[in-house]
Formats: sequence, structure tokens, C-alpha cells
Amino acid sequence: MRTRWDIFCTVVDNYGDIGIAWRLARGLAGEHGLDVRLWVDDLHAFQRIWPAIDAGADEQRSEGVTVRAWRTPFAAAEPAQVVIDAFGCTLPETYLAAMAEQSPPPVWINLEYLSAEPWVAEHHGLPSPHPRLPLTRYFFFPGYTPDTGGLLVEADLAERRAAFVRSGMPAFWRARGLEAPQADELRVSLFAYENPALPALLDAWAAEPRPVTCLVPEGRIIPQLAAWLSVAGLQAGEMHQRGALRLHILLFMDQDTYDQLLWACNLNFVRGEDSCVRAQWAARPLVWQAYPQADAAHWDKTDALLQHYTEGLEGEAAHAVSGMWRHWNGMTDAENMAVCWAAWRSQQAAIERHAEAWCGRLGLAGRLADKLVDFAENKLKSRVFSNP
Repeated sequence: MRTRWDIFCTVVDNYGDIGIAWRLARGLAGEHGLDVRLWVDDLHAFQRIWPAIDAGADEQRSEGVTVRAWRTPFAAAEPAQVVIDAFGCTLPETYLAAMAEQSPPPVWINLEYLSAEPWVAEHHGLPSPHPRLPLTRYFFFPGYTPDTGGLLVEADLAERRAAFVRSGMPAFWRARGLEAPQADELRVSLFAYENPALPALLDAWAAEPRPVTCLVPEGRIIPQLAAWLSVAGLQAGEMHQRGALRLHILLFMDQDTYDQLLWACNLNFVRGEDSCVRAQWAARPLVWQAYPQADAAHWDKTDALLQHYTEGLEGEAAHAVSGMWRHWNGMTDAENMAVCWAAWRSQQAAIERHAEAWCGRLGLAGRLADKLVDFAENKLKSRVFSNP
């Protein structure tokens, strides 16, 4: 009998949470043969990243996963053997009570956000007893070192990326109404939160001696782009030129198409967790924007990832990458963005080589789905032996 897994996800931050939960659910079902139910409280947001989803259905199947609408009040459901609350979302009380009645109880895992900070390894796998019920929740931290939960990636991702780079790019560009890049052209994807550093970056691109094409999926950055262009608004399909810069607004993409955009571009600006990890697996240079926090806690996260990411880079190239990341995250004066961009451009070749090498080293941390399955199965076995 296949092990049953329940994953609960509340859509909080612009598709990132559901994006990670969906990638994980697909991997657990497709690669590990598990019986997976994914409970989601916002199917409309889910549909944006995976158009096959019916936003009005209470239950449906996609990619081998049973997708359930998480509604209030929560309908009675038999708990699975392994229960994941993604990013600390609060499980329904009736479901928790049903978990407590199981013998042995389910393996309950809180899948945390990814961080490169050193404390992650110390907290990975720690138990937390429920204050009222005979249940224990385990904290599972993705991370960049073998003593963490590893990184979310499909087993065949490198093979699919290589096939796309080898022969798939021309069709990808044609589908977006673009010719193949010129020999000296830089193609950049821009997926970002609102950012005061953006106008200075756009100015730097417009002043480039070589053409820059920026591809922008629909999202939160669109009003800022419209303001910079002095237009009332922007719609998918529009193209605007200023100086060397061409801006193309793209329709919001499903997960697989967004991966192809990352593979096709020379540089990717990404935000949050899901697109950041996908950009690293793309083996292309990236600039990451951490989710902004009022207490500037995201600066520590940025520096922690930078410390990992720049390992092995030569001095000037490392300085160029750090400068771009830190300016983009508001850690230094955004008015110096032109200087930072010039430094990055001068080190582009070294940064590109490093991005490919970095992608090759990421696998040393292990695959998140594999580590989750090993962790859960070990807990299940121990509970069977302790409850004969």
C-alpha cells in the first residue's frame, strides 16, 4: 500500500507558497509513488501557476496529485500517514483532533522557508510537542548544506534544461514574438517586488552601449515600469523602447514555462524563495530580492545566501555580484546602481562561469523530496515498532 501524504498550503505571498507546495506534491507523487493530497485555500492563485487547475472544484486530480479545496468550515477527512503544514500554516482544528485519534499518530512535519543562515542546520528536524494533543510536530528546514533538508528539485531537471538549451530556445522566443538574440544582446528576466532601486537600474540599461531586452512577467513591478515609461499602464504583449533598453511585458507564466524563461535569459532577477531556487538551478547569473521585512531581517538572509553563492568567485566578480544584490535589496544607496551595474557588466563572463559551476554544486545539499521521504519513513517505522 502506498504511503498517504497530506500537504496543507495557505496562499500568502504572491504564488510563492503554492508554487513550492505544488512542486513538492508533484515530486512526491511522480518520483516517489506516494498518494498525495494537496489542500489549498486559494485555487484561483493556484490556477495562475498551473492553468489545468479548476478553481471551482472541491476535488480534482492533476499530475498524479489529488487537489482539495481547503474551505471553512473544514469538511471531515481521514488524516494521512504523513501530514505537512507548509510554512507553518495552521491546520484545521477538526483535522488536528482526527490526527490525535490515530494510532500511531501521523508524522507531522512543518516545512519551513528556505534560508542559508547557519542556524538552520541546528534547528532542522527538531521536535515540538503539541501543547494539548498527543502529537509532535517536526521542523524541517530546506537549506544549502547536507545537514539541512536540502533543496527542491526534480530528478530530471538538469536533463530537461540541457535539452531546452540545445534545441528549444528558438521556439521559445518565437512564441513570445521575439527573434533570436543578437550576438551582443543581453536578455534579462525581471520578476520582482516593488523596488526603489528599479528606476536607476532601468536608466543604466537604457544607457548601455549594447542592446538590453528585459522580459517582465505580469506582476507587482508593472506599475513602477509604467511610471518610469511615463505611460498610464502596461499590458501583456506590449513592447517599449528607451535607449538601448527594450521592455517586453509577458503574460503570467505557468511553472514550467517560467523555468524555460530562466534558462533562456542571460541574467534573471528573481524574488522570494521559489523563483530564487529555480534561477539557481537554471545555471544562469541571478540577482535575488529577498521578501522585504520591516525589521530588515531580510538583509541577514541576503548576506547569508551571498556568502554561499559567491564562494569560489574571484575578488572583483564577487564584489560585483554582492554589490548588485545588496543595492537591489536596499542595503546601500540605490543611486549608486549605475556603478554597480557597470561593475557587474565588466565581470559578466566570470559570473556566468560561476553560475554554471554553482548549479553543479547545489546537489551536494541533497534533494528536499528525498530527504522528506527518508525522514518520514524512518519516523513511521519507529512508530510501528513502538505500537505493535
